[in-house]
Amino acid sequence: MPIKLGLIGKTNTGKTTFFNAATLSSEEISSYPFTTKKPVSGTANAITLCVHPEFKIQDNPNNSKCVEGWRYIPIELIDLPGLIKDAWKGKGLGNQFLSIASQSDALLHVVDASGGIDSTGKISEVGTGDPISDFADIEEELIMWYLKILEGNRDKVSKLIRAGSDIVDTITDLYRGIGVNKIQVNDSLSAIGLEKKDFDDFSMIDSKKFAAHLRKISKPTLIVANKIDVEGADKNFNRLRERYNDSIIIPVSGDSEFSLRRAEQKGLIKYSPGSEQFEIINSNDLNEKQIHALDFIKQGIMGEYMRTGVQFAINVAVFKLLKMNAIYPVADEKNLADKKGHILPDLILLKAGATINDLAKEIHTDLTKGLLYGKDVRYNLRLPVDYQLRDRDVVSLVSASKK
Repeated sequence: MPIKLGLIGKTNTGKTTFFNAATLSSEEISSYPFTTKKPVSGTANAITLCVHPEFKIQDNPNNSKCVEGWRYIPIELIDLPGLIKDAWKGKGLGNQFLSIASQSDALLHVVDASGGIDSTGKISEVGTGDPISDFADIEEELIMWYLKILEGNRDKVSKLIRAGSDIVDTITDLYRGIGVNKIQVNDSLSAIGLEKKDFDDFSMIDSKKFAAHLRKISKPTLIVANKIDVEGADKNFNRLRERYNDSIIIPVSGDSEFSLRRAEQKGLIKYSPGSEQFEIINSNDLNEKQIHALDFIKQGIMGEYMRTGVQFAINVAVFKLLKMNAIYPVADEKNLADKKGHILPDLILLKAGATINDLAKEIHTDLTKGLLYGKDVRYNLRLPVDYQLRDRDVVSLVSASKK
């Protein structure tokens, strides 16, 4: 299953432009509410360095692709409908939004750093809106959704606990459908100081603090400060960093990335997603407006922020927020190939802390049967089944049947 990243935020923050730039889609972009009337899913990529150069061979990937030394790993990007106040109560497209958001592994919260929307998500004069409040509004909706799940089942939970059920197991069952696990529930109870408190004594404040912490760790989120290309957005970007200094905030120009991707697609420039520069192939093929736009992106965006930020945000979400490591399993350790001869054919993303045994499960559950050890192909080392894999490990699996 590919990693799923959900794009959330108010209407007109540029979520769909970000989505289109990352997936090269052409979803409708407009300024009226609910342009995105239902969740739209597309394929984007997380990008990491290929390992084949250090082995002095050329890879031949199956489940990903290698372009100029970079491995492109498909992930699912979901553009969710814009939220409005009281979405957790089912207003607007709230129920649909929250249902799909629950399936995301991490969230990219897009705000309009230019301050060009009002509190309801309608287009307003640049600088009059407040992205700090916009972020807080949506975050409150998510917390209230988590709170509703707990408080809406308070009697049920109380009865089960009085009947002898474990509080952590009981609460985990409530949230299991949105991807919450037992460790996260236990961590949240401990963080709020509720692990020894009787559930019937939980106040509403206790429950909301628990819901807020559980929401934060179960759906890790980074803030996409979009429209950074608009004058004045840099000030709001700095305000966001000061206010939410415990969050990752990425300056982004979705419009710039989309323009570069389209220009590259038409053969006008040479550009790779996330690159810090691009090259005009033939300036004679460009009109004056295009030259001006590209010059602005080079000077105003890349010159100031190094990159447009779209691809960087995706990479940060996958490799930092979700703590994924890129693992290269091979069947033939001598030739670094699979049974069909494809060299370094697959890249599997596994969470930090995953083991050789976890890798075997990810490839095929039957591989765990008779699994003896793994082998680090790079250093020719035998690895026990509980060895914790590291980023860019190239490993083969040895089972009793293979030995």
